[in-house]
Parts: sequence; structure tokens; C-alpha cells
Amino acid sequence: MRLPVKFTDEMDAFFERHKDIPSEGFYESFDLEGQKGIRFSTMKTDEEERSALASSLSGSDEKVPWCSCGFYAPNDISNNNPYYHAGVYYPQEPSAMLPAEVINARPGEIILDLCAAPGGKACRIGEDLKGEGLLVANEINYDRSKALLRNIERTGITGVVILNETPENIAARLPGFFDKILIDAPCSGEGMFRRDPGAIKSYEEYGPAKISPVQQQILDSADICLKEGGEIVYSTCTFCEDENELGIRSFMERHPGYEVISHPEIKGVAHSAPSSALPGSMRIWPHLNPGDGHFCVHLKKKGIRTASSLPSFVSKGLKASERGGIDAARQFLSDCLNSSGLKRFDGKQFALHGQGIFLMDFDEKILKGLKTVKTGLYVGDFRLAGSKTVFTPSNSIALTFNRCDIREDSYLALEPSSDRITRYLKGETITLTDEDNLKDKGYIVIGAGDFPLGLGKVSGRQVKNLYPKAWRLI
Repeated sequence: MRLPVKFTDEMDAFFERHKDIPSEGFYESFDLEGQKGIRFSTMKTDEEERSALASSLSGSDEKVPWCSCGFYAPNDISNNNPYYHAGVYYPQEPSAMLPAEVINARPGEIILDLCAAPGGKACRIGEDLKGEGLLVANEINYDRSKALLRNIERTGITGVVILNETPENIAARLPGFFDKILIDAPCSGEGMFRRDPGAIKSYEEYGPAKISPVQQQILDSADICLKEGGEIVYSTCTFCEDENELGIRSFMERHPGYEVISHPEIKGVAHSAPSSALPGSMRIWPHLNPGDGHFCVHLKKKGIRTASSLPSFVSKGLKASERGGIDAARQFLSDCLNSSGLKRFDGKQFALHGQGIFLMDFDEKILKGLKTVKTGLYVGDFRLAGSKTVFTPSNSIALTFNRCDIREDSYLALEPSSDRITRYLKGETITLTDEDNLKDKGYIVIGAGDFPLGLGKVSGRQVKNLYPKAWRLI
């Protein structure tokens, strides 16, 4: 690969300054194929299932040592696979799995993913929160925020707000609000050269000198958003010291009181060498470890972190038609879920956005002045047909269900390789058989084995396909 001269000059100088970091094989690594990976949902799978699925999907069950639910994937994994559509796995470059592991999200925390698209790290954080607390996933580019929305919905995580905002505006509206913040910062992308042919062109146009000030602005906004005693995980996919160790040192000099949290040695992760400008930081080198170039550091802000709390949802006065829509939504849940499934919705409040019905855990007023792409769990829409209320559920809500919570007469389990599941994912009508043993009227959940995919509406033996057009196989 022909690398930019400016890049090779800078890396030659880097290795000269840091003789304790082996340089042999570094440039040759750019001619090797990029490492592939697959990360499994911690909500939908257990450890035993993950190994078996990794082996069947990619031909290997070799784990990524720095990610508890990640595996190397020697073979390409199709996004047409039903398990992908069910949110069982997410194709992700192995090095990119490190930051979400480091942030170690815990149920009840309020976490901001400041540069979230396309959503691999946000989905992992949301899974680890287990529906308790709040994840605010932000993407400044509107088109990329739509890809983020799709991945969030496909994964089936709840308790998520998606914003399309600048870091500065979030800081102005939500100062001192977050327990933890992940910054997978925009960078010069040197670690992506071998994977993305466009990365070199982007580097030549937006190199370290242009991108470093942007990174500092993002970090300054994050400091405003973060609680006392809170944590920041900062990562890039570049080798440049100015964007990594020296950039973080500059931030810490402007904001005294931050300290680096050092992590135990992890196989494959190069913990800071003696010559490092930022002890406690971590790197993944493509010529030393099986992954693309990556930098990560974990910071803690001085002070004692207060317990997280969100303002309670305040129900507004509703018209009779609106109450009818909410009643219809509750009826849909009752028709599809068993008693254990319905318990998950006990105490949940419904909010209306026009004709849309959402489940809310907190008062939306905290988001005033912020551009939202997703707020709460979208349940569906309602409309009046004469004196009757007609409710149409959102397909995304089916992806939040667990198989064990769905009524037996409301779940159609299909083999991932079956013709019917392919037809369903293409948006075609499918036909029930006597062996399916389902109700003959109403909404059902269709799944790839034990993993829900989406909804259909039964009438006799025919199932009207409700899989969203934008999600279908072409």
C-alpha cells in the first residue's frame, strides 16, 4: 500500500522517540487484510450460545481477548442472515470493541455516547444497562443518525434517547448530567488505511492539524456534561500522538482534577510503554495484535459521584381518543405476551407524539431544546376509524421481547434456513400450517428460532407481513 509521506515521516519519528515500541512489521501490516469480528448481544445470548453461534456463522470460536462477547471472524458474515435482523450479533472490527468494554456500563447509570453512529458501541452500552438508567446516543450527522436508529432498534435495547446535536448544545442543556461519557472521537483515521480506501484521501484532507482542535472542543463539552466523580472513555482509530496521548494531556491541563484509570494487562492490548506521554493509556497495534490501530484511555473526574436519578414522567391530560389509543396499545401487549412478559411493562407510562405512542421512563422536559431522533420505546400508532380505535404496533417493539415472555399461540418460530423466514424478510405473505398451532386472528411475533424478528397479522392461515420496507432483504 502506498502510504502518505507525511504519515510515514511522522511514524518514523514516533518510533525513534519510543524505542520500547517494536516497529518491525508496522508498515508491512498495511498490506494485510483487515481483521474481521463479530460481537454478540449480551441481552439475547449467553456465553455458551455465543461460542456455538460464532463457530456456525464465521467458522471460528476464537474470542477477542479484550471483549467478553466478541469473536474473531475469519469469514465474511452476511447482514442478510436472520440472526443479524434479530439483533443477535453485530459485525464489528475487533479493536473497535475495546471502548465499550472499558466503560463498563452498569444498570441505573446515565451514559452519553457523544459520537455514536453507526452504533456498535452504543448498542453494547445499552445491552449492559439492561433497560435500567438511560443511554443518550448522539450523532451530529443526520443521515448517520438514521443508521444509528436502525441498529438501536434492531438490537432491541430500551431506555435510549437518540440525539442529532452538537456537543456544545448538549453541554448547554445537560450540564453535570451524565455518570459516564464515551467519546469515539472523529480522527485522522490512520488505523483505517488498510480497511477503507477512502481513509487515505480523508487523511490528506482532514489530517491531525485540522482534527485535533475539534477533538479538544468535544472533550471540553464532555467535561461540562459530566458529573463530579464521573468517567470519560476516549478512543480514536489513529496512531497520532497529538490526537491521543498529547491531546488528552492538553485536556487534563485545561481541566485539572482528572486522573487516568489504569486497567489490568489484557492480551492483545499494548498498555502504555515506559516512554508513553500518558501512563495508563492503551493502544492496539496492527503489527503486534490481531486488530486495526486503536487508542483508548479511561479518565475519572475528581469528586464523589452522586446517585443517578431521572425526573419522573408526568402524564398529561388526555382526550378520550388518546386514551383509546393507549388502551389499544395495552391490549396489543396483552394479546401477545404472557404474564411474565407483561410484568416488564408494569408501571411504565405512555406518552403521545401526535398519533405515535411511546413508553417513557422519565420526563421529556429534560430534552427541551435538543433535536431528538428517538425518545423512549416506540410502541406504535393509533387512528380513529369511525367510532373505533385502530392500533398498529411498531415492528421495533417485537425486537425488545424475550421468547420466554411471548404467548405460545402468538409466536411463530422458523428455522433460519427456512423458505418462510426468507419470504418474511423480503416482505412477502407467509402461510401457516397445522403444526404451527397459532391463533387464527390478530398479531403474532415471528422469530428466527428463539430470537424475535418482527410482527405479522394473522387472518385464517395467511400472515400479513408487517416487516418494515426499509429493513427488508432485496
